[in-house]
Amino acid sequence: MATKRPLRFGVKTAPQHTTWDDILRIFEEADAIPLLEHGWVFDHFMPLGANPDGPCLEGWTLLAALAARTERIRVGVMVTGNTYRHPAVLANMGATVDQISHGRLDFGIGAGWHEREHAMYGIPLYAPAERIHRLDEACEVIRLLWTEPVANFAGRYYQLTDACSEPKPVQRPYPPFVLGGSGERLTLRVVAKHADIWNFANEPFDEFVRKSAILDGYCAEINRNPEEIERSVQVLANLDDLADTRETLRAFIGAGATHFVLYMRPPHPEGMVRRLADEIATPLLEEYGRSTS
Repeated sequence: MATKRPLRFGVKTAPQHTTWDDILRIFEEADAIPLLEHGWVFDHFMPLGANPDGPCLEGWTLLAALAARTERIRVGVMVTGNTYRHPAVLANMGATVDQISHGRLDFGIGAGWHEREHAMYGIPLYAPAERIHRLDEACEVIRLLWTEPVANFAGRYYQLTDACSEPKPVQRPYPPFVLGGSGERLTLRVVAKHADIWNFANEPFDEFVRKSAILDGYCAEINRNPEEIERSVQVLANLDDLADTRETLRAFIGAGATHFVLYMRPPHPEGMVRRLADEIATPLLEEYGRSTS
């Protein structure tokens, strides 16, 4: 998919096996580098990976604090698990963070997936199809609460009755919806319907190309211009070989991606944010003239 969108780079920190002070340092460093436009945390209650024990900071309260301590960079959760919170509660949370940040929230949301988190807290983990249908309704609920003085919604899973949510987000009509997930039968249909940005992660490049084309097809089915949905890619930054990471992103740029999330796992070495800007963002922006047109 050809695009004339500008290239946009950002960072993501996993708030696990680390500290508030360390994450704040990363975000403040990114906030001071104009080439980096967005910063992300994740939405989990326990560390991911081989070592699930240890500290893991909660994503949305962490994001609110980061929004208060930064001035320029856009902030978001990549991505919120819809199953963890009622969407009306999440709508109020998102509007609050957008107020705190003076209009810098990118609203990331997905269906939810982590089995152990659901099991240990007694949170229902519905069958995959139901999770996707719930995500669809949740996006409707949140959009209504962000745009209507009084919202009503009679869905299969969620209901609103003369519901208010004030204040509204600073951004009008609402913060960009960033949807994560790439299930081709159901999830990409929800992406086509609701997303301003589609984030692709943890799958091979060829799958991005194939699923991006499927997303285009679903957009055509609902008469939506697929270019309205920015294509985003999350890539684990290879701290030992940033040139390799840069080459990976170059391929995605050729396939139409313009929004890049450079994911850093802890520990976070001093100066790494500057290296990501200098060794990845700067060369690619120079090569492509800041856009792929």
